[in-house]
Amino acid sequence: MSTIAVLVKNVPDTWSTKTLAADNTLDRSSADNVLDEISEYAVEAALRLRDENDGYKVIAVTMGPEGCEEALRKAIAMGADDAISLIDDSLAGSDAIATAWALNSLLSTIEDLSLVIMGNQSSDGSTGVLPGMLAEYRQVPALTQAYNLRIEAQQIHGTRDDERGTWEVAAALPAVVAVTEQSDKPRFPNFKGMKAAKKHEITRYSAADIGLEAVPSATAVTSATEVPPRTAGELLEGPADDIAAQVVEHLAARNLI
Repeated sequence: MSTIAVLVKNVPDTWSTKTLAADNTLDRSSADNVLDEISEYAVEAALRLRDENDGYKVIAVTMGPEGCEEALRKAIAMGADDAISLIDDSLAGSDAIATAWALNSLLSTIEDLSLVIMGNQSSDGSTGVLPGMLAEYRQVPALTQAYNLRIEAQQIHGTRDDERGTWEVAAALPAVVAVTEQSDKPRFPNFKGMKAAKKHEITRYSAADIGLEAVPSATAVTSATEVPPRTAGELLEGPADDIAAQVVEHLAARNLI
């Protein structure tokens, strides 16, 4: 049986007030932590592919501090078949490069891995670079910013939109796929799923368990300042035709049309 691994992340609720700890890392204790919304879209995409194609199972995967496994339980409640986690104090504060390497090592524990699905970027880090890095480490294609996924003839197909139009893209399996919020709306867990998730035994790994030696981060946050309050935007005045032309010019200069 082939495996679809879906990467999920426990993050501070977007409605919570977020603060930084003394070491310039996110203070996760000051906010409610939930399964990242984009991770829900990734789980839904994985489940639909499993349900539409024979011979696949879905394993939810995460790394993080104690408590991160709550994201896995939400994924199981939605319908994931199994879950694994990587929890180790030595990985605290990992940057994107170290995170990608650690996740690559964790994914290597999964047999018959055909597809890795994840969100295009998390709501807490918002770097958007992890899919590409992970694909590079695994030496497989990366199909990013995608939705409307389907598997055909050992290829993963999807749709991608950008400022130039809509594209149909494909990559040979195995591959890494990053989905956007244009994907199918995530399902709500039912009572049976929530009950099963509560009792499900999650396989937990430490860095030593998967042969992962110290992974020093290549980057570090040395200082941080609050975002300044928003100021008034530019006011356009004059005849309607002139204003319309200015708006078009403004949007075109920023590749927004």
